[in-house]
Amino acid sequence: MTEEQIGIAGTGYYLPEKVLTNADLEKMVDTSDEWILERTGIRERRIIAPGETVSSMAEAASRQAIESAGLAPEDIDLIILGTFTPDNPLPAAACLLQHRLGNKTAASFDISAACCGFIYALEMGEKMLRAGRYRNALIVAAEAISVVTDWQDRNTCVLFGDGAGAAVLTRGGGHRILDSFIRSDGEYSTLLIVEAGGSACPITPEIIEQRRQYIRMEGNKVFKLAVSSMVRASKEVLKRAGLTIDDVTWLLPHQANLRIMKAVARGLRLPEEQVYINVDRYGNMSGATVPIGLAEMDHNGVLKPGDLLLLVAFGGGLTWAASLVRW
Repeated sequence: MTEEQIGIAGTGYYLPEKVLTNADLEKMVDTSDEWILERTGIRERRIIAPGETVSSMAEAASRQAIESAGLAPEDIDLIILGTFTPDNPLPAAACLLQHRLGNKTAASFDISAACCGFIYALEMGEKMLRAGRYRNALIVAAEAISVVTDWQDRNTCVLFGDGAGAAVLTRGGGHRILDSFIRSDGEYSTLLIVEAGGSACPITPEIIEQRRQYIRMEGNKVFKLAVSSMVRASKEVLKRAGLTIDDVTWLLPHQANLRIMKAVARGLRLPEEQVYINVDRYGNMSGATVPIGLAEMDHNGVLKPGDLLLLVAFGGGLTWAASLVRW
């Protein structure tokens, strides 16, 4: 019996209107456009406005994805949202998204896998649909990293931006998900961390004074692990699918840093012109970077029938993940 196809039927994305340029950052911290460009490849990033939240950004991206799939919000029976900056600690942002969409029946929950959030959610959604209990899944990644960014730390504040991306998975059609690979290693958890706000480090006046409620990263160590892990994940998912790097049409990596993406391409022996890049315009939006890139490629006609798309990411946890999609 032929295995039922699970595929991506529609995509969508949302970016806040506010643009924060490198020139703006020069007025905030001791940095320069040249310094930021050389180390990250980023020129500007998007920042949420007052009143905007992860669930509001997710709603905009999701409505676009649902419409492009030819469905209505009530057709969705599963919602998985990847984020580490939800509207509130409780309830899940996915439940707030469900309410915003006017959906009353979908099973809805968040996952926290940082920059790998979308690929982790894609793997979960694909397997849950394949089990036959659900028909249409809304897979979302949305982050408001600006709310946990230390705008006094020039090493991290230049990196991050806000945004949301979404995809609708459906049984029996769409652009086929061939395979996925997800892994983690908590040994390196302190290399990329928001320390305060949980049971291990409740927020107190002293914690706030020490600025431990903001994201912290050991950049050099993260860089090396990011490159090696994304190369390894890419090779593993290709091997599992019985394919090679020569079969890949496009590499869509997590948009953390231009140097990281170029190093991954070199590690895979893939020409840079086959790497989709938008980090210069949006910065690092954690888990939202991959679905935003996917939606851009989809809506702008970059992807052609038969293209093999390799999605790969690395993030806090530490987590890493890869997925193959046949367009």
